[in-house]
Parts: sequence; C-alpha cells; structure tokens
Amino acid sequence: MKVVETNLSTRPPRSPRVRLGGFAHLPRLIDKARATANETAGDYVYGDDSLLDREFFNLTGISSEDFLAKVSEGGGDWDILQWVLEHLNRPMAPYEIQSWSQWLETLPGLSLGARAWFAEYASKLNPPREDVATLCDYLDIDDYLTFGGKA
Repeated sequence: MKVVETNLSTRPPRSPRVRLGGFAHLPRLIDKARATANETAGDYVYGDDSLLDREFFNLTGISSEDFLAKVSEGGGDWDILQWVLEHLNRPMAPYEIQSWSQWLETLPGLSLGARAWFAEYASKLNPPREDVATLCDYLDIDDYLTFGGKA
C-alpha cells in the first residue's frame, strides 16, 4: 500500500481535539506521520520532539519509530487504530482512554518553560484572546492563522 498523501505545507493536520478510537490527538498524529513519511511535514514536528506526540507514545508504550513505520505501510485511519490497539503496552478500558483524552485537551504545557512560553504567546495575540488557554487552543488557532485565517 502507498502512504496516504498528506502535505502539511499546504494544509494543517487535524485538530488535536479530533478523536479516533477515543484517543484525542491520534488523527493529528497520523497526519503528521504521513507527512513525515512523504517528506511534506513543513514546519510540523513529529515524534519525541512534540509534546502531544510524546504524551501519546508515553500512554501507549508505542515508539515514534514503530508508529511511523506502520503509517508508512499505508492504510487508512481504521487500520492504524487497530494496530495501535494491538500494540498497547497494556489493555486499556474505554474510560481510561477517555480520561487521558480529556486531560490532554486541557493541557497547559507540562514544563515551567513551556508554560512560560505559552503565557507569553497568548499575551501577544492581537486582539488579546482570553479563550486561548490550553495547548489544544493554541494549536487550533496557530493552524488557522498559519493557513490564512484571521484572529
């Protein structure tokens, strides 16, 4: 199978809020992995250098390399979800996935440095945006602005 064409220099990946199998961020991660495999990731970072990617891999016990290899084989989102579920480091109940996803969606950033950067970023939005309070909020607005939207 061929890797699904995903060019993140022409469009953003899906929102980290979009879920697949209950996992927040998984569709975005798939988009970034497909673009990485196609060498069309643009400015998007895949793998252990991405906070949300790293949190997904920590939760599942799957390595970024193994995930990229699976995505590089081709297949749709459903195929990748089934592979993820088969390769979890331990079985997970739906409520565990739901709880983790809700936590991820409200993540302000884990490190003090990340929190300081985010606070500085949010304070520079013009007009000021008090609704930008989480990393998911930031990613959604950054994706929108990057591809021509107006704040």
